[in-house]
Amino acid sequence: MNAYTIVLSIAGSDSGGGAGIQGDIKTMSALGCFATTAITAVTVQNTIGVQQVFPIPVGIVIAQVQAVLEDLKPKAIKIGMVYNSEIAIALAYLLREYPDIPLVFDPVMDSTSGDKLFKDNSISVLRKTLLPISHLVTPNLDEASLFAEMPVVNVDDMKIAAQRILRCGCFAVLVKGGHLRGDSLYDVYLDRDGNQHTFQSEIVETLNTHGTGCSLSSAIASYLALGLPLLEAISKGKKYLTNAISEGKGVKTGMGQGPLNHFFRPKKLLIR
Repeated sequence: MNAYTIVLSIAGSDSGGGAGIQGDIKTMSALGCFATTAITAVTVQNTIGVQQVFPIPVGIVIAQVQAVLEDLKPKAIKIGMVYNSEIAIALAYLLREYPDIPLVFDPVMDSTSGDKLFKDNSISVLRKTLLPISHLVTPNLDEASLFAEMPVVNVDDMKIAAQRILRCGCFAVLVKGGHLRGDSLYDVYLDRDGNQHTFQSEIVETLNTHGTGCSLSSAIASYLALGLPLLEAISKGKKYLTNAISEGKGVKTGMGQGPLNHFFRPKKLLIR
């Protein structure tokens, strides 16, 4: 029987449409996957920043995830904003029963505008719950600094931080260096099998970077769902992200940091 390639996003809702659940749906759809969702929080935000955050009760979050897992059978899962420790603990308890589904965890702590998106900033809870069940963790420099308990200001620091984060139990880490100053962008990959790789990509000069982390992790999860090996999924995900930023760099959307152009070259919904 024919079927869509289903991916589950567990994240917060962005009323501005560029990041969170909305950015994930756009990314997954643009890559030919069928996006399903479990919303952890509703945010009041736009391109300027986050004004309010309203968490969804933990029981409703878990019920959403269970409904998708039991019926639609996703081929990959992406977790973004979890907002608080209660949601993180409950998700880990449920998802550890599904070890065969690749899980990409993008540990969202702050929005692009700098607003806090994790209520109690309890990094130790995430270390003990979601990191150990993740196939890939994709922290940015600030998040990597918190998890690794060290300053991360250059590529060498990123490599050391990746080693420390890997000890938390995840299979692989991709430390994103998008905030580093330089002529190119560097992301550092490390996994439990000893594979190491430094990805290099071009810098696109633009303020339209709202949702880059969400979109990259969603793209990687989509490519994993489509059956690609992890390193290839990351490489193709990064290429998609660079193109989405480049194609949207000159577009004016709102008064602040605008979104990417997720649909610069969309694929048809794939049927297998």
